[in-house]
Amino acid sequence: MPGEPAAMTAFWTTTPSGKTRAFGAGLRFDGTPGTWNAITDVPGVKVGYTTLIAGDGALRRGTGPIRTGVTAILPRPVDRLWDPVFAGLFSLNGNGEMTGSHYIEETGKFGLPITITNTHSCGLARDATVRWAVDAFPDDLGDDFALPVAAETYDGFLNDINGFHISEAHVRAAIDSARSGAIDEGSVGGGTGMKCFGFKAGSGTASRRVSYDADYHLGVFVQANFGARGDLTIQGRRIGRDPGLPLMVTRAPAPDLSSIIVVIATDAPFLPHQLKRLARRASFGVGRLGGIARHSSGDIFLAFSTAGQDLAGQQTPALRDVRFVPDEHIDPFFEAVVQATEEAILNSMIANDGMTGRDGNFVPALPLATLGLQG
Repeated sequence: MPGEPAAMTAFWTTTPSGKTRAFGAGLRFDGTPGTWNAITDVPGVKVGYTTLIAGDGALRRGTGPIRTGVTAILPRPVDRLWDPVFAGLFSLNGNGEMTGSHYIEETGKFGLPITITNTHSCGLARDATVRWAVDAFPDDLGDDFALPVAAETYDGFLNDINGFHISEAHVRAAIDSARSGAIDEGSVGGGTGMKCFGFKAGSGTASRRVSYDADYHLGVFVQANFGARGDLTIQGRRIGRDPGLPLMVTRAPAPDLSSIIVVIATDAPFLPHQLKRLARRASFGVGRLGGIARHSSGDIFLAFSTAGQDLAGQQTPALRDVRFVPDEHIDPFFEAVVQATEEAILNSMIANDGMTGRDGNFVPALPLATLGLQG
């Protein structure tokens, strides 16, 4: 296992709200994180949350309990969000939704904020993002169309998912609150009601520095809601089958529904087919923890590059020049994706507390002390 990095910062060990991260728990990983060890290490990328937690007790559809939210990821500064970024995506298992995916497959790019929420609010998040864009870019949108990215994972074990508690205002608030720097993790934003391997999980992030012709950053953000307890593996230790670990308390049906959304950002210049290749490598980060992409899981991964290519439409025909890292030199970026995905998932679990939701359903926190980790 790697030694203590000489340049480790406090941001690697705790979240802004004081939650312990994987580094703070004593875990060490290959590669060198950026300053924040977050997707926001990629210049221009920002993350915002709206978190909704209210009510206890028996489920009353439309009333609660509510354990949900929205995450917004801005690939560019707000004044440039209409300018698309090159992108590629990969579906490890497609039992889930990510809007805009057909457009990305066809053109290799997307624009506007990415939103991630619960399964039954995914369409609303997509539509609310279009409405936000109409207000933010009236001259750019005009009679043009917008196909923003909105993704989902299922939080119905803890949340009144059929109560449709996410509103357009919540989506706008997540977009408008997006910030750079250190960001919170765990039960925040779209990750509020999520679980992973039978433990509380949700939103997590990590980053890596990669040197090529210059120093680049590659950041990963996950909304983690996947995995069977018995499969959980942490840095080679198959801990999920330990009978001493706390179990979920199920007082209402617990459907076998799970997913993980992975968003990968980098400021290194890549073409769309290369970004698809990066997105595919998130599979190995998921697999390091024991994920096997079960039938009911929506494991969908998106990668984009913020490199300075001008992809906005032009009224007159013109050739474009782009820079890119040759495929033959892409391996260090593959490694960064795997490393940061693994760490981001663990951050989503470690920077968390147990949560009780609808009908008294309970998901425990990962027991750090039992696993020999620092709390």
